[in-house]
Order: sequence, then structure tokens, then C-alpha cells
Amino acid sequence: MDTKIKPQLNTFKTEIFEGLSSFPKHLSSKYFYDKKGDRLFQEIMAMPDYYLTGCEFEILSTYTETIGEYFRDRENGLDLIELGAGDGKKTKVLLKYMAENNFNFVYKPIDISENAVELLSNNLAHEMPTLNVDAEVGEYFEVLERLKGFNKRKKVIMVLGSNIGNLKHPRAIEFLSKLKDTMLPEDLLFMGFDQKKNPLTVLNAYNDEAGITEAFNKNVLARINRELGGDFDLEKFKHWEVYDPETGTAKSFLVATEAMKITIEKLRLTVNFEQWETIHTEISQKYDDKIVNWLAEESGLIIEKSFTDSQEYYKNYLFRKA
Repeated sequence: MDTKIKPQLNTFKTEIFEGLSSFPKHLSSKYFYDKKGDRLFQEIMAMPDYYLTGCEFEILSTYTETIGEYFRDRENGLDLIELGAGDGKKTKVLLKYMAENNFNFVYKPIDISENAVELLSNNLAHEMPTLNVDAEVGEYFEVLERLKGFNKRKKVIMVLGSNIGNLKHPRAIEFLSKLKDTMLPEDLLFMGFDQKKNPLTVLNAYNDEAGITEAFNKNVLARINRELGGDFDLEKFKHWEVYDPETGTAKSFLVATEAMKITIEKLRLTVNFEQWETIHTEISQKYDDKIVNWLAEESGLIIEKSFTDSQEYYKNYLFRKA
């Protein structure tokens, strides 16, 4: 495990240095996640206004058999590889079906959070002891090269939770193209895309009154304080969410409520903030069929099938290599 963690710490240092030295300032949302961040995200997923988890859970519960049978390979079995597996709550619906219906498969969950990977592995060992699980800590783009090695039998790559939405369109096309390059003709990509909808519904999902999303967003500053010797006063930053219905882009910011100077010991960095200066922390892109079709075409993929929830808030698409 240690060999996989150390490079991540160096990446963390580099990206924090670059993000806070840039204008405008930015930090990656992937750094929200540690033990506390994972717990906060669990709370966010349980909030009534955060519809994404419930909608995708409904899709997987309603179409379990249909989706499962698309995945099945009767001759050689398959590798089910999930990027950004998190707590696996939704995936377990499929895993249970596959385990109970004589699928020959290995489940490979991959997540940037070591804590999430450990919890999920222990949890599955307890809940489904016969399941063959091969978990790994890693980032999407790091893992893509290794996926090419999975070429002995069918593989299904899953990306749930509309995690694709954290990437702007050019980066999403790059990501999808690299996934396509790892795929053989019989392989599948199963991916969740949050759909465009009433702008207020989107805003409410990222701006809860209880302040859980704010604490989650600020957790990147707490991590900088703890891991890199920073002296951010979290109370002096305000969580701010905006949504542009034209582009389908929701953006999260941390806004400095006063002018201040921050020092980060381990980076030997001093950061100056003007009053109301922002740190851009996350984008959450929203889609429609037209955009998803365009992304697929640009990436060398074709849509085999899509599934939606009863409110049509969310869709899971099944892609093949074109």
C-alpha cells in the first residue's frame, strides 16, 4: 500500500502549490477526500436535495437484470473494473445479482481515497465473502495505462456518480478516448451522467442549508493545514455555488471574506488573498443526450443503451468501442 501512497503525497504538494500560485486560484476537488471528507460525502449523498445518488440507485435497482445480462460473458467470465468506487452502495445491487446468478467475475474497485478502498474491501468481505475482490488505490488517469493489461477476457469499466462531470468537455473527451483505447470490441463502458434540469434543483444539490457541502468543500483547506502545515482560518472562507444552465456547468468556490496572508510551511509558500478573492474547487457538469452523443463520437465510442430514473434527472449510458 505504501508505495502507492507516497507518489500521491508528492502530487498533492505539487498541485496545491500550483493551484494557490495561479491566478485565479484553484484546487482540485479530488483533494476533498480523506477520512473526514469520505464521511462528509456520505452525509451529502444522504441529503434529500442531493438527488444524484438516489436516482442512480433507482436505475440500478430497476434495471439490475438487464444491465447485469449486458455485462455477462458465459465463456471466459469478466473483469468488472470500477473507477471511483467510493462506498460501493449502488454497485452492490449489481454485485449481488452477479454473485447469485453464476457470473464468473473479478470485481476491481479503484478509488483515490485509501480509506474508501479499505472500508469497501472489508465491507464486501463481510457481506459477500465468496466475491473475488481485487481493490486498488489510484487516480483515474494513472490507472488507465494499467487497464490495457486487462485483455485476456471481457472487461466492463464502470464510472458511477456522474464523476465524469468533474471534467470539462475537452478533458472528458481525453478521458473517454483513453478508456476507449483500453477496450476490446466486446468490452463495455457503463457510466453515469447527471442530466440538465431545473437550475434551482441543481443549485440546491450543492448548497444545502445544513452546511455539509460547505464543510466538504473546505476540507481541502483543512487537509492543507494538517498535512502541509498551512494556517488557513476556515471561518474566513465562504462556500459559493453557481450554475449556468446554458453550458450545464455548476461551479463551487471558496471565497475569502477578508484580505489575508496564508503560509504553508511544507511548501515554503506564502499566499496573499484580496478580500472576496476566490479559489475555484469543483465543476459538476450536467448533460443531455445530444452532449453525451457528441462526447461519445469525439472519443471513438458508441452508445449501446441508456437507462434513466422515474424523474429523468439522471442517466446511465452503456458504451462500446466504435
